[in-house]
Amino acid sequence: MSKADKPSKVTLPVQSGYQSVLSFLIDTFPHVFETEWTSRMAEGKVYWENSEKVTVDTEYDAGRVVYYHREVEQEPTIPFSEVIIEHNEHFLIAHKPHFLPVMPGGVFVNECLQQRLINKTGNHDLQAVHRLDRDTAGLVMFSTNPNTRNQYHQLFAQQKIKKHYQALAKTQAGKCLSDKSWHVKNYLARSNPQFLFQNLDTPPYDKDAQYAESLIQCEDDSHELGLFTLSPITGRTHQLRLHMMSIGFPILNDRFYPSLQPRQADNFKQPLQLLAHKLNFIDPISGQQRAFTSPVSLEI
Repeated sequence: MSKADKPSKVTLPVQSGYQSVLSFLIDTFPHVFETEWTSRMAEGKVYWENSEKVTVDTEYDAGRVVYYHREVEQEPTIPFSEVIIEHNEHFLIAHKPHFLPVMPGGVFVNECLQQRLINKTGNHDLQAVHRLDRDTAGLVMFSTNPNTRNQYHQLFAQQKIKKHYQALAKTQAGKCLSDKSWHVKNYLARSNPQFLFQNLDTPPYDKDAQYAESLIQCEDDSHELGLFTLSPITGRTHQLRLHMMSIGFPILNDRFYPSLQPRQADNFKQPLQLLAHKLNFIDPISGQQRAFTSPVSLEI
């Protein structure tokens, strides 16, 4: 059994109709069996913000926060290592390998980049200020200081950080794409299943759909594979995957797009060919221009 070092938390909604905390948790987390919740409660692993234990009989109390430790029977191990590029009193830049999540989620509890870095540095205040998909490799920024954390969050929220990615995609034989560029502007909306998204050319009626914009350029073309530089202007989930698909060149080894592949174990020999290659920004604390490059690159 693998147990998260840090607790997760959930706020009980005001309008719910639930009679007990247990019934709320069962409905909210359908992938966790009722017997698992009752076992955690019996062992004192579910509790209120004041550390008072939540039991199977605890009444629902709207607005309160419930804490619990995520657990999985068998946590996968990702056989690739992260690399720390920069580590100072305010932030840390690390290269994340393919397949490793940035944060805990799903079957991953402690096997994630953030927990690995906490173990390496001993800094339990370390926290990611943005994320990459688990399938994507490359540079990730972490805050190391809670007192200055918000200023680094704002770099991303206010689009004051420049991110450059590399991607490989199959190209058309006999058609050279070198130096060709695209400026993609569209909207991304939820698809089916819900963890997928779709490209929309016009503003949708769906209020949850989001505007997305990227600059894409083909740097090299072997007439079988193309090496692309991608510069996202916005930062939407799966944006670069979808924008590469929209110009006719889905990223090599993409398990989601253009068609969802059957769920199976990770194939470590066929990672998604997408890499967060460079980060450029003006440090909000020092005022200095900072630039970081991943220690690896994609090549044709």
